[in-house]
Order: sequence, then structure tokens, then C-alpha cells
Amino acid sequence: MADETANVQGTAGFLFEMGVLKNAKRTGWWFTGNNNPESIAEHSFRVGIVGAVLAMMEGVDPAKVALMCLFHDTQETRIGDIPHIGRRYIDAASNETVTADQVSAAHPAVKAGVQRVVGEYENGDTPEAIVAKDADKLECLVQAVEYRAQGYSLVQDWIDTSLNSLKTASAQALAEAALTMSPLEWRKTFLGQ
Repeated sequence: MADETANVQGTAGFLFEMGVLKNAKRTGWWFTGNNNPESIAEHSFRVGIVGAVLAMMEGVDPAKVALMCLFHDTQETRIGDIPHIGRRYIDAASNETVTADQVSAAHPAVKAGVQRVVGEYENGDTPEAIVAKDADKLECLVQAVEYRAQGYSLVQDWIDTSLNSLKTASAQALAEAALTMSPLEWRKTFLGQ
């Protein structure tokens, strides 16, 4: 009974830790002059949606991709959101190591499941992991387009880097479409304009 209680408490602790992502900001956007960028949780939510959509377009498992997307940045509760330029100067633990620590006290099924999902994403060699990584980059591109429309003019590097890293035809097509339209274009469908 003591082990079961500890596993449940360890799992609940993991859930509380994931709440930190709601307040932790994506720090790379600070370089663009945006002092109040999206949170890691906001980014991860849309990465999950983008991943599911891309998976449907690419003919791979959307649930598996969305799950990888949901967990792709959970390690940032412990190490923060290190901008790409900062990674040159910091030797951080691998995401797999951080994840193992995060779920070390969780229910055994949760521990194994989360580690499996993060491991597959980090290895990046399954069709679902490739789509999940594209979802992360495509969401960054879409966010940059939105920030550009809001007046942040220094986002082109984020657009270019994201666009150049996309691997799937569906992600490339969606990126090209996003770059040619207003972030509010979707409203015209229902407003008849």
C-alpha cells in the first residue's frame, strides 16, 4: 500500500510540475523585442494540434504524434527554455535524462509511457517522430507569422530556420500557405468576406 500511495503522489507531483509550463515563457522571442511571448504550455498545445493535423495529412498515427508533441518540451520545467544561441554555451542533460528524473516517482506505467514517448521523439527516426518534429517547427513558423502581423519585425530568422528544417511535404505546404496569408484569414470562411 505504501508503494501504491507513493506512486500516486509521485504522479500527482509530475502533474503539478507540468503546470509550471503554463507560466514559463518561450525565451527566444525576447530577441525580437517581445517581452510577453507565449508560454511553453501554449506552444505545446498548438504543437499537438499541428502534429495531429500533419499526421492525418501524412497518413501516420495522429494520436501518437499528438502525444509526442504534448511531451516534447516538458523537460523545460527543470532546465528552462534555452534559446538556440544559448545552447552553444550550456551543456544541459539530455531530454531523456530530465524526463527520467521527472517521472522517477510516478506510477510505473506512467514512468514507462512518458519515457517511451520522449525517447521516440528524441530519436526522431519513426515516421511519427519526424512528423512531430515538423509540428514543432511549423508551430514556431506560424507563431512568428502571428508576431510579425502584431508588429514584431525581427522574426524572419525564426521563419527561415523553421521553414528550412521541415522534412514532410505536408509541413512544407502548410508553411508556404501560412506565409502567404493573414493570421486572421480563417475568419473570412464564416464572415463571407
